[in-house]
Amino acid sequence: MPAPEPADPGTTREWPGASNALGSEPSAYLRQHADNPVHWRPFGDEAFAFAAARDVPVFLSIGYAACHWCHVMAHESFEDQDTADYLNAHFVAVKVDREERPDVDSIYMAATQAISGEGGWPMSVFLTPDGLAFHAGTYFPPTPQPGRPSFRQVLEAVREAWLERRDAVEQNARALAAGMANAQLASAVFLDRPSASVDISLLSEAVRLLARSEDPDDGGFGGAPKFPPSAVLEFLIRHAAVPSDTSDAARDMAGRTLAAMARSALCDQLDGGFARYSVTADWSVPHFEKMLYDNAQLLRAYVHWVRLRGDWVLPAGEAASVASRVADWMLDSLGVGDPATPDGLASSLDADTVVDGVHHEGASYLWTPAALEAVLGPGDGAAVARLMNVGPSGTVSELGSPLHPGRRLSGAESRLWNRVRPALRAARSARPQPARDDKVVAGWNGLAIAALAEAGVVLDRPELVAAAESVAAYLMRVHWRPATGSSKPGAGVLIRVSHDGFARGISGLLEDYAFCAEGFLALYAVTGRRRWYGFAEELISGACARFVVDGRLSDSVGESAQVFNAQGQHAGLDPFDNAAPSGAAAFAGVLLSYAAYSGSHEHRAMASSILSLLPPIAVRAPRVAGWLLATAQAAAAGPIEAALSDPTGRKQQELHRALLTSPSPGMVVAVQPGVAGGKEADDGAPPGSRTTEPEVPLLEARTAAADGSPQVYLCRGMVCDLPLGSVEELVQRLEVMTEAAG
Repeated sequence: MPAPEPADPGTTREWPGASNALGSEPSAYLRQHADNPVHWRPFGDEAFAFAAARDVPVFLSIGYAACHWCHVMAHESFEDQDTADYLNAHFVAVKVDREERPDVDSIYMAATQAISGEGGWPMSVFLTPDGLAFHAGTYFPPTPQPGRPSFRQVLEAVREAWLERRDAVEQNARALAAGMANAQLASAVFLDRPSASVDISLLSEAVRLLARSEDPDDGGFGGAPKFPPSAVLEFLIRHAAVPSDTSDAARDMAGRTLAAMARSALCDQLDGGFARYSVTADWSVPHFEKMLYDNAQLLRAYVHWVRLRGDWVLPAGEAASVASRVADWMLDSLGVGDPATPDGLASSLDADTVVDGVHHEGASYLWTPAALEAVLGPGDGAAVARLMNVGPSGTVSELGSPLHPGRRLSGAESRLWNRVRPALRAARSARPQPARDDKVVAGWNGLAIAALAEAGVVLDRPELVAAAESVAAYLMRVHWRPATGSSKPGAGVLIRVSHDGFARGISGLLEDYAFCAEGFLALYAVTGRRRWYGFAEELISGACARFVVDGRLSDSVGESAQVFNAQGQHAGLDPFDNAAPSGAAAFAGVLLSYAAYSGSHEHRAMASSILSLLPPIAVRAPRVAGWLLATAQAAAAGPIEAALSDPTGRKQQELHRALLTSPSPGMVVAVQPGVAGGKEADDGAPPGSRTTEPEVPLLEARTAAADGSPQVYLCRGMVCDLPLGSVEELVQRLEVMTEAAG
């Protein structure tokens, strides 16, 4: 490798503002880089204008606070003075927290995959001063490795191309942007155009295709690295609830995956909560970061498995225990403020633990036989080491192995584990702990609201419902900015991120509006409090006003001129699920539910238009269409609309619980307030929000029985059967209606 080229004398001092500008940023990820010698700038017009003034490329580095390899590249390259000097001299360096700016992350991830054939974080992208990508990769090491150049070599090659072949660089960048624009147009959804309903046979075909990629021995799909397939699990569980020739296959696939993950190192056997993914196919070596969005989705999946009332592969009691521990972990570890009444839930825990100033991946979670014996004594220590697959050679590092049985425990083994677990938890809590990223992301908290609310009912833990209401009140109070002086529906704005109780930054993306609306509708179904229904209605109106332009749906609008340029100056829509459902798929589900509550044919038609994306995706790649498939399954089931009349009391609570514990796909439940037993608190809504509780059309004319007792009306398309007054009749009728959807 040639000797490093010295920095141009004086270059980094002649330009005003040439210093690291991340120190005042609220993002934990950006602050992690505030002491780098690299002159980082946050993403924005100022940084790109600075690059244009200097006539140099932008080096865009994208990551997130919990990312292990982001920490590695930071230590190897961004903390190195010589590398920083070269970068400062010839580039404008920009740092992006992908969790705060998913719009930036999404388009440049697509560019990175197109250029390099790979994607991941840290993402390293080189841009023209108007935001067009022309070279990209992910992690670059400090010295060359087989098949991967060093970061310094990349910087030198990019600088040489910029100086010597500028026309070709800019032409290629424009061509890439045009190609991405064509891809956006190919997946465009027009909500004002009629669309046929999804052929129900497509759902069974998707199950068959998923079976081909399933790992029947270890659960999940595909090989290593293996990620929790949360959206696909929701589809499989819904499909299993409706008798068909593929419902048993769907049930068994979901059960095998849920069981394998629950008993693996992916699931924290001491504290609850799931890691981001496993680097091995058998889930035995996790990548240790714990994300809110993963755990919210998986909590709901295990709760819905319990609701399916099946002991296939994974007993309902074991699933309920896993779900309960995940809920506790979410509130205890991610709850901002009092875990019982949190001011939102934080984003993540780091993959690394800093021990004596050094980052060690998963250090808090690793054990050796000697460490177990030190806590439990020789007898129990050796027994637990055998039980939890802790051998003399660490599977992750010299620090040891994560605890995991990898199979169902026997009765005696369960008794041993339950006896020693408190001592091991206490010992582990005394170790250095991973850092927490405290930012509150609106959409991910919406996912958590739905999961906690439903878990509270199914697990009979009303304190979880109360926590969901606290998070919901925080989002209304802090993240929602109502339009002053406007009564137009949807005129308010949802802010994506808050720090320390203050929302700032970009407005929410389609996924934020959709996830939050989903959470508030689920919370209304559980509590009967119309304030939650009303806020969901505002969010849906806001999403329609904001993300539907000339009938076309997009993921974001107007947040960045550079992103718009990189997309070929076309609004983008990504229909594919990633770690969380796509914004389009989540919005389709919300529109379908809202149409069931409101009787709106317009919103039902909009949901159908989004579902028109499904046929080509489902027959090619059902693993990235899980939430679209789940929504289509709900649409095929109706979904059933359940209206529960007055008066409140024990019988109404029993009928309500029977509805909420039904596995009927996508069923909506409208109920008079007061059945959930939670306290009626000030919702903390900001000034200018709706002050009167809205009517729920599904409840109109749903009266009590002649003797004054409550009744349930089961409907489809607002057309209802005769009302039912007993739990037994209700359960039987729900089963008949669900079976008829097959």
